[in-house]
Amino acid sequence: MGYFLIALFLVQYIRSAIQTKTQHPELDKILLYSRYASIALLSVYYIADEPEWYNWLWYVFLSALLVYCYLREEMKPFRTLIQGVIPYLVISVITDILEMVAPAFYKEWGDYLHIAGFFAFALCFVLWFYARKQQKVLLKEREDRLRDELASKAQKESLEYLVAERTQELTLQKEELQKTIEELKSTQNQLIQSEKMASLGELTAGIAHEIQNPLNFVNNFSEVSVELCQELEEEIDKTDLPDSDKDYIKEIIGDLSQNQQKITHHGKRADSIVKGMLQHSRISSGEKEPVEINALADEYMRLAYHGLRAKDKEFNSALLTDFDPSVGKVNVLPQDLGRVFLNLFTNAFYAVAEKKRMLTEKDPSTNYKPEVKISTRKFDNKLYIRVTDNGTGMPDHVIAKIFQPFFTTKPTGQGTGLGLSMSYDIITGGHGGVLDVESVPGEQTEFKITIPITESLE
Repeated sequence: MGYFLIALFLVQYIRSAIQTKTQHPELDKILLYSRYASIALLSVYYIADEPEWYNWLWYVFLSALLVYCYLREEMKPFRTLIQGVIPYLVISVITDILEMVAPAFYKEWGDYLHIAGFFAFALCFVLWFYARKQQKVLLKEREDRLRDELASKAQKESLEYLVAERTQELTLQKEELQKTIEELKSTQNQLIQSEKMASLGELTAGIAHEIQNPLNFVNNFSEVSVELCQELEEEIDKTDLPDSDKDYIKEIIGDLSQNQQKITHHGKRADSIVKGMLQHSRISSGEKEPVEINALADEYMRLAYHGLRAKDKEFNSALLTDFDPSVGKVNVLPQDLGRVFLNLFTNAFYAVAEKKRMLTEKDPSTNYKPEVKISTRKFDNKLYIRVTDNGTGMPDHVIAKIFQPFFTTKPTGQGTGLGLSMSYDIITGGHGGVLDVESVPGEQTEFKITIPITESLE
């Protein structure tokens, strides 16, 4: 009966503790078969009137049940209970073996073995009651934890609702702010475009007024003069002058023709300056092109200089260039970079003109000589451009704001504060470069452009 009770209680306890019927159907099926086997063995006990091989069937059955339960991962919490059955099983097997092979020893010590077996059997149920009590404690802890989890879940859902509601409010505010920013950007772009058009219109009027009419006159009459020289040379051949005189006259005519050709060449050069100015007024295509950087910088330096000269005929400045011939052609946005050059040169000429004016007011005999310098260098796959002037310079608090939109140090009506801001965007955004400035108040200012070269054409 002891084996039956142990097997029955063990199977029933495990099925109840871990809910095998719903959680582990496969294991529950094995435990049910074990219970049926226990009942079958108990029936054999009563039907066969306790045959000699009966106990060994129980030993095999109980041992197989214990090993199977012990090896299952789901049974890990019950291994102590399973181990508690082992002493009773071992004592029972030893008792039967001694009774078979050593009857004298069994007769002398059998009572003690039965007492040990009784205590081992009692230990099984003590462990079972202890495990059952522990299970109740664990079940209560699980219920408390589940209740806390439900409360925490409800609180979490409440917080998530509040967060979602607040997030929706912030999203609406963000959308409103984004809309406002887009409107401000649109307004800023319109102002920048207006500034471009205003500065370009002023520059165009100044340049055209100064050079367009005499330029047309020079170009037209220089070409006509070349043709007249050719006709004159043909007419000389028809005269009866001595050959020596003819050669002398032809030499003079040749010199005149060469001079006229040079005049034509430089007239076309001036014409290209006007065309470059007109190109500057167009909207950028947004596509990079291989451009001779040194030529572009030199052209816009002279454009800015003549633009200021058109408004102030008394202004003069030394134009210094220090070009690196290895720069060659670089892929840039020519129209945008031209705007940057024009802004930097215009500011530089304004600074030296302002310094000249202030020094002259203090001392008319001052020997200050305005200078604006442009230098280029190329190394380590980067293009370095420096625009330096010996003008008024800037203090630190001005340098900190110099690239902010609408910030200007010029008097009202002479600047909008968009030129350097636009230049900064072109260099950093359009070319992925860096635009920086260093200045010594009252001495000089240097704007430094650094542009990475992705592809250069020599």
